Amino acid sequence: MSTAPSATDRDRAARRALGAALFGGALGAALVLVSAGQTWGEAVATGPGGALPVEVGGGDVTGVPSALALVGLAALVAVFAVRGAARLLVALTLTLCGAGAVVAALAGAVDTGALSDAAATATGLSGGSLRDVSHSAWPYVAAAGGALLVLVGLLALRHGRRWPAMGSRYERGSGARRPRPGPGADADRPEDLWKALDRGEDPTDGPGDGATDDPGDDPGDGAGDRPAADGTAGDDRPKGP
Repeated sequence: MSTAPSATDRDRAARRALGAALFGGALGAALVLVSAGQTWGEAVATGPGGALPVEVGGGDVTGVPSALALVGLAALVAVFAVRGAARLLVALTLTLCGAGAVVAALAGAVDTGALSDAAATATGLSGGSLRDVSHSAWPYVAAAGGALLVLVGLLALRHGRRWPAMGSRYERGSGARRPRPGPGADADRPEDLWKALDRGEDPTDGPGDGATDDPGDDPGDGAGDRPAADGTAGDDRPKGP
């Protein structure tokens, strides 16, 4: 009797899929981009001046696989920046980018248009002929990289809901707020002094500061030098008989 997979099993599968997606996406994009810089086709151009060998690279044949690989790589990163329906949309974009790279690379594997243009440039004649046309395996390497991007997109569609998102630890309500320190809390630390200044508080005041003092205790207020109300205190003049 078969039982449905538990939540723990699904989480474990999602973590494995996450690791495979990161590795496969980076590898697939790298294969496409590296292949675009390699030689895809070679031929011999014949003209009035003789036979000239010509060759074309992947970027000369088509720039679509490289562009789609870059978009797919950006979509792979964006998968972890969004969640919900937006994550599914980005995963679908990644899948379509991989599929487009596969189609463009396979089409470039048999294309001779770039070779004809190279032959016309080499011979100076637009009607020059080609012979000994050959294609390398690099277009198929690019197609394999695109296929990896397709698989990564399918993994994101299948397990993306359980993958973590960037910045989730900083979301509001994710943790308890730290209590705000009082004016005199940890006043000996320099960072707490600056925080108190930012709040408009005097970091040198203790919890008991600010109580009213007796004005008569201040030696500089001149209270002892003021004459009494009856005029007798502080009068040093001799009195008459």
